[in-house]
Amino acid sequence: MPQDYQIKQLPQDFVVKEISDIKLSNNGEYSIFKLKKRNYTTERAVQAIADALHINRKRIGYAGNKDRNAITEQNMSIRNIKKERVEKLKLKDIELKFLGYSKEPISLGDLKGNSFEITVRNILEQPKKVEKIINYFGEQRFSKNNAEIGKTIIQKDFEKVVDRILDSIGEEEKKVIEHLKKNRNDFVGALKTMPWKTLNLYIHAYQSKLWNDIVKELIKKRIKENKIPLIGFATEIQDKNVKQVVEKVMQNEKIIFNDFVIRAIPDLNSIGTERNLFAEIKDLKIGKLENDELNKGKKKVKISFSLGKGSYATEVVKALF
Repeated sequence: MPQDYQIKQLPQDFVVKEISDIKLSNNGEYSIFKLKKRNYTTERAVQAIADALHINRKRIGYAGNKDRNAITEQNMSIRNIKKERVEKLKLKDIELKFLGYSKEPISLGDLKGNSFEITVRNILEQPKKVEKIINYFGEQRFSKNNAEIGKTIIQKDFEKVVDRILDSIGEEEKKVIEHLKKNRNDFVGALKTMPWKTLNLYIHAYQSKLWNDIVKELIKKRIKENKIPLIGFATEIQDKNVKQVVEKVMQNEKIIFNDFVIRAIPDLNSIGTERNLFAEIKDLKIGKLENDELNKGKKKVKISFSLGKGSYATEVVKALF
């Protein structure tokens, strides 16, 4: 019977460190910093840094979005900035350490993977080792209603998108409200006040939901394929059985491939790609059971491992327990 385990009861229970392959130099247009954060998604942290420096958000780059409810470390690049300006910043729950310079910015996907140190609580027994997992997108990809907002974007119902986004008021959403006060019913213009990376996260969340649904259906039908399409406007599928499953999922969702062309906001067009069905768990270490001070009568255990980019530690924990 699965154990009713708990993770992230404390931020320090979930530590993520990026495994980077960036090449540093003594000079270059881009200053590279290590960003250590807690209680922020990466995009929110980056926006806070841009606001504090009074620079355009587009000058900052990073390789992957890290969880809010964790302590995370990752590299970021800032174009044309003196390191002293950044080092003077005092931001709650954000630390920045200068690493060097680069001639290229850091972009999405510019990493090898991530290493994790996780304390799993509220358990009674040691987990058994696992070598690989089905490469599902984890729940933090979807947040409260990210996939639903992503679907609404590709359906081009921009008024509904704005309505859903305004359910969670933050600094970015305030700009949306200000725009609508001055330009009533200009919902596309209101969305354009937000960072395109934030809007892209919604679309990626919906693509991830589709991928998970497709994989569940393939497993149910015992169809074996190593690479599974992540749906976009240019998706082409060779395998007949996989194609049937994808078409079924898309019919259920009432969408077509060309819905991922968003002419009103071309930055959000999504071509689609492929994702490996399995993710390999590397360097898995499982500690000894200890008394869990947060859950009376239960045990806790520390586990550490690394994953390739885009794979989710929460899915590893799920498989272990």
